[in-house]
Formats: sequence, C-alpha cells, structure tokens
Amino acid sequence: MNSRITRIISAVIAVITTAAILAGCAGNEVVNTKAVRQVKTEAHAMQVNYEAMQAPINEADFAFNLGNKLIADVRDTDNFVCSPLSVWLPLAALVNATDAEHKPALLDALGAAGVTEQQINDYSQMLLYRVTGEGNKKYEKNYISPLKIANALFVSQNETIRQSFAQTFADNYLGAMFNVDFSSKQAVDAINEWASDNTDGLIQNVVDSFDSETVAAIANAIYYSDRWDWEFDESETKTDVFHAASGDVTADFMIREGDAQVYYEDDRVQAMPLSFKNGGNMWIIMPKDGTANDLYSSMTADCYGEIVSGSVSCTGKLLLPKFEITGDTFDLKDALIAIGVPLFDREAAPLTSGLIDSDIPVWVDAAVQKAMIKVDEKGTTAAAVTVIAMAGAGMPIPTEPFEMVCDKPFIFVLESYGQVLFTGVVNNPADVPLSK
Repeated sequence: MNSRITRIISAVIAVITTAAILAGCAGNEVVNTKAVRQVKTEAHAMQVNYEAMQAPINEADFAFNLGNKLIADVRDTDNFVCSPLSVWLPLAALVNATDAEHKPALLDALGAAGVTEQQINDYSQMLLYRVTGEGNKKYEKNYISPLKIANALFVSQNETIRQSFAQTFADNYLGAMFNVDFSSKQAVDAINEWASDNTDGLIQNVVDSFDSETVAAIANAIYYSDRWDWEFDESETKTDVFHAASGDVTADFMIREGDAQVYYEDDRVQAMPLSFKNGGNMWIIMPKDGTANDLYSSMTADCYGEIVSGSVSCTGKLLLPKFEITGDTFDLKDALIAIGVPLFDREAAPLTSGLIDSDIPVWVDAAVQKAMIKVDEKGTTAAAVTVIAMAGAGMPIPTEPFEMVCDKPFIFVLESYGQVLFTGVVNNPADVPLSK
C-alpha cells in the first residue's frame, strides 16, 4: 500500500469585540499583503430569509459546552476569557467540507443536530446579516453597526479550493479567499496583517509559523465597538477590597444606582445585564456560594436562558470592579474533542476532498485561541483569536431594592442579538496585563 501523503491545513479564526473607547473607529477591509493573490469568487446576491433563523440550531449550547470543558484547566486564582463564536463560525463553514460519515457528529457538536448543510448555511448567513445590523441600514441611512465580522480562507498557491466550498463560503459566510506561499514567511505575514487590519490592531501575531506542508488557513474576525447605554460616573468610582481566591486585593469599583435596572436573583446567583447603546449586553453573574469557576462550569444554555428571561426591573445598586484580561494562548483541541467535534481523527481524515480540489487525506490537527477583554466606566473592549490547524495524512422576584456588590469572583457573558460572543471568569480584577 502506498504511504499516505501528509499535508497540513491551518485554520486561523480571529475574533474581536471592542466597545466604548474604540466606538466607530475600525474597518474590516481585507488587505492584500505583497505577493498575496486574492482568489475571485463572486458571491451571489443575498436573499433575506428570516425563516432560516427558525432552524433547530442552538449555538449557545456549543458556547457553554466549550466553556465548561475549557474552564476545567483554569485555576480559581486566574482570570479567563474566550470567544465561542470565534470557533463556531469556521466549524460551521467546515460542515461543507466534512464527509458524510462525520458530518452528523459535527452538526451535533455545533448544536445543530439533524439539520442539513443548506439549513446551517442559511442560518449562518442570516446570523451574520442580523448581528451586523445589515437590516438596519435599510431604515437608517447613516447607521454604523457596532459589530463587524470578516471571514477569509488562505490557500496554498500550489492547491486549488474546491469550487463548491468556495461558492458556499462566499455566499453564506461572506468569505474572501487568498493564495499564499505557506513554505515562506509570506503566509504568516499575510494572515497576521489580515487579523490586525480587521481588529483595529488589537490582535497581532496570531501565528508565528506554518508547517511546510500547510495547504490552507481559514480565518474569522469579529469586531464589536460600542459604549454603555448608561455609562458609569467616573467621579463615583472608588477603591475597595475584592475578595479574590488568592487573597484580598484592591480594585476600582464602578457604581450604578437607580430605578428600572434589570436584575435577577435566585438561591444560586445574582445577575444583571449592562446594555450597550446600539444593542447587546454584558451579563454579570455572581455566585452566592462556591467559586466562579464552579458556576461557569455548571452553566448551560438553558440556565443562561432562565436568567435572561426571568430578570425583572428593580431599584437597586451595583458595584462592579473595572477589569482587564489578556489571556495567554490556550489549547482548544481536547475541549473540542470532548464536546464531540470529529475532525481530529487522523485515520478517518474527515475533510478529505471537501476543501481542497485533491484527494489528499485532511483532518484537524490542532486548535488554539487567545482572547482579551477590558471593562471600564465607558464600555467594553474585547478581542480573541483562535487558530485551528488541520493535518492531512425558576426565580424569586425581589420585593425590595437590591444591592449587587461584585467584591468576589464572578462570570460574564457578552452577547449581541442573542448571540454569545464572549464568556469568561473574573477571579482577580487587580491582575492587570502587562502593556502590549
């Protein structure tokens, strides 16, 4: 038997969320690095189909399932942030390249069990249309969306993208395609430049090298930029004690007090959303007992949905510490395997013939992500980059004013139009990242 040809495909998914300070100051144009050739695939005109969003797809299941696995490796003294949508979108695109045997398992892992390729493609297209506010532009001439999303596929100059995948990627994922030389530093520079350009420079040096046999890299960038709808008064921010697991630290607490504040409380948690001017919320969820890591690991889409739907309008007071998290690159492979993503099977090579116009065996080899988030009186700035490498060969309603003092570890969920963009844990707000 002839030995199998070994090839590498790397997928780079760059996801950025920024708000407040960076409001309206970034674009998402793909920039061609010197000697990088764009592969022209003209997208068909989009047909707005709101019924597509009724497909039985729940990417929130994927978001919390992934987070539950990742938090297991995080110490309760460390902060944590990740972007599940950063991983979901490229995996959804790769459904179109996965063989028939492994496609059902991938769909199940994505929270889309039983749906067809066409359904998840139409759903993804409408997800992008909705969350980026394309529909709003019909009614507001000067509307600028706080959320921008870009997708790209970088392919070796020696390989050809399978036309059916290229067309679907362009039509349903608004994807651009480029030819690069993975045997040189050119590919690294091209992808890093694309990531930086699509994230207002927040994410740089996403990758530092590629295997000499790499044939492709898929990339997704999300940039969210907005301010709080109700900004905190900087003059009221005060320094106080935060009870971190590693010991008491000092933190700068922002204060919000007044009527008509959305709030949730039960025997396990206190929670409330901080809304952005142009839509979207950051939910702050604090456990009454136990650690924030334990609460995060127990969160499910249903649990989160109960908090959102069960919240009420109350008079009360919130004390929330300013915080900034810049995480190190963390490995996604074990977590993705644990939630059932079947693309890492070297022997089965489930991506063979689906992405590249060749019969060389292809499978996912590695997956990593790096993320950051910053929260202050004006709003939120958050960013994440994911790199996936593929190789070939019930609540009691409060009756009195509430007080939610986040002086101990808590978790957060940043969402827009119901889509979970970022989740994380704040175990120590005084753990300020070093300047970049």
